[in-house]
Amino acid sequence: MTNGLDQLLKLGAGLPLAVPCDHFYFLRHGQTARNLARIFQAVDEPLNATGLAQARAAAERLADEPLATIVCSDAVRARQTAELVAAPHGLVPQHSAALRERDFGALIGSSSAGLDWSCVPERGETLEQFMQRKQRAIAEALARPGPVLIVAHGGSLYALAAMLGVPVDLQLLANAQPLRFGRRGPTWVVEALSPHASQAAADGGAAIA
Repeated sequence: MTNGLDQLLKLGAGLPLAVPCDHFYFLRHGQTARNLARIFQAVDEPLNATGLAQARAAAERLADEPLATIVCSDAVRARQTAELVAAPHGLVPQHSAALRERDFGALIGSSSAGLDWSCVPERGETLEQFMQRKQRAIAEALARPGPVLIVAHGGSLYALAAMLGVPVDLQLLANAQPLRFGRRGPTWVVEALSPHASQAAADGGAAIA
């Protein structure tokens, strides 16, 4: 397990998420050069050629889903992904700075291999601050007209799954893997709409995006 991930999951379990709908969608952005190289990224990191292709494939897969609202992180890589997915629906993605990946401060530009989620990066967010921000951001996104698609980052997916009590595996963490979260009674489950096992292998399941 990634260092500190158990702490993230514990914090998420203590931040229950009130969801006003019975289902919604989540999409991690497509691949970037630094994502592939396992380097902490800034908000202006764009998709690479593979990431653009992944986003187009996700757009094709989601074209027949009844999306009403698309809310995305305002990081460039998430915006690019959201814009490609939104086009078939005639929607304009709504940007949210609160949906950005965790701010790793002085670590940005350095290797993210061996990430410790419980670290306290200089000029960055603590894990507690990140999780509290995510809870507010996700709740605000899901309060909009649904079905809602959230386009964000690997850290967002970890946080969301922890708050809903849903286990996350490497397939779900793949870049541009469309996911459908659904409620079954009091329990939430997540379904991968189209597996991208080759993408999961390519980025090693890295959750820093």
